[in-house]
Amino acid sequence: MPKMKSHRGASKRFKKTKSGKIKRMKAFKSHILTKKSAKRKRNLRKAGLVFKGEAKKLAQILA
Repeated sequence: MPKMKSHRGASKRFKKTKSGKIKRMKAFKSHILTKKSAKRKRNLRKAGLVFKGEAKKLAQILA
């Protein structure tokens, strides 16, 4: 059986950290930004982590 290909869309959106956690960028940062405060937009620039349950599923399609 051939090797499984990694999901290309997921591999562009998620990165695996050295400790094995999965890093992601936050949503709500592309448009309609005038009504959002500077503090909120600044916090949206930071990366977040994926929760454990979803991380298991993502690990399979990223491998």
